[in-house]
Amino acid sequence: MGITRQLILCGLLSFSTAAWTQNTKIVIPAGTPEDKELSTISAEPDAQKRIALYEDFAKKYAANNAAVAYADWQLSQQYLAAGDSAKALEYGDKALELYPHDLDIVVSLVNVAQAMKDNGKIVDYAVRGAAIFNSIATQPKPADVSEDDWKARVADEQGSAHSDYEFVEAAAYNAIADEQDPNKRMSYIEKFTPAFPESRFEQPVSQLALYSLQQLNQPQRLESYGEKALAANAESIPTLLMLANAYSEDPKQEAKAITYANKVIAIVAKNPNPDKNQKVAAGVAHSTLGYAYMKEDKFTSAVTELKTAVGMLQDDPQAQQAAYFRLGFSYAKLDRKADSVAALQKAAGMDGPYRSLAKETLAKINAASKK
Repeated sequence: MGITRQLILCGLLSFSTAAWTQNTKIVIPAGTPEDKELSTISAEPDAQKRIALYEDFAKKYAANNAAVAYADWQLSQQYLAAGDSAKALEYGDKALELYPHDLDIVVSLVNVAQAMKDNGKIVDYAVRGAAIFNSIATQPKPADVSEDDWKARVADEQGSAHSDYEFVEAAAYNAIADEQDPNKRMSYIEKFTPAFPESRFEQPVSQLALYSLQQLNQPQRLESYGEKALAANAESIPTLLMLANAYSEDPKQEAKAITYANKVIAIVAKNPNPDKNQKVAAGVAHSTLGYAYMKEDKFTSAVTELKTAVGMLQDDPQAQQAAYFRLGFSYAKLDRKADSVAALQKAAGMDGPYRSLAKETLAKINAASKK
């Protein structure tokens, strides 16, 4: 993001823009003493002198919030370039306090937090940036603006801010993925999910949520997070799969597991040309259905779902291995030894968490057949 200063040449334009935008940028009108002095400061080649000049400028124009906020914002960037991230954060926060709805300042602070390797601050600033971006579409239309003109203005504002939105979204995701503490990671995810609905990182974030809560052994928190995520996006395939998997492990929630797995299958079925990820998602949903039926001792139904699953999961060997193991187990319960052995041998021959379990089950079947 470059250092910019908006120069408003027309008072009427300035008024109409400020009246409708929620991404409130700092405005220093062209030709004012502040504008002329800032031009001089920005031309100063010595970084330390430039810092001193911005500090003097902020004191001189202390009664002008826009001037002070701009100086603080520039000081934040100057200190960041000088390697003093603590000072950069201090001045960036001062600027943000004066202009809390300026997305440019938020983006700067995300950069500062990244330099500090502070994942919590990265996520907090990113969430704040998302709120500013999302507010563009929700602000009320002025009475004197036509519906078509209003839509065009909102679209233009969203378009100009979209790259910043994508930047803070990616920064927040990277901070989540980088965080090693599962409790902190999960707290970041709980902030990220409502702030970035239908995020391009929805699937990996859901996987990180599942992994984090498994590490923490907090199934109730997983369910709470998942249900809130579904309230924001009812057709989120990653969230539906995550919840179906979690509910399938709870004897009291198997009906919900079946409902959510079936919903994934239905969502994918609506797409005439599902991509590879969607096909895998449907395969995992069939596997989860089969597992839920296994838990209910409905082994015939389980076999039907699991046979479908193994055929759909060729692009996800670990998920396919789980389906093969569950299929072999279900066949065994139906006294179909040959089919059971064939499925379990497939699972045992694949790398993954079910290899040893499949081998143990095969050994038990072979031992039982010798008696």
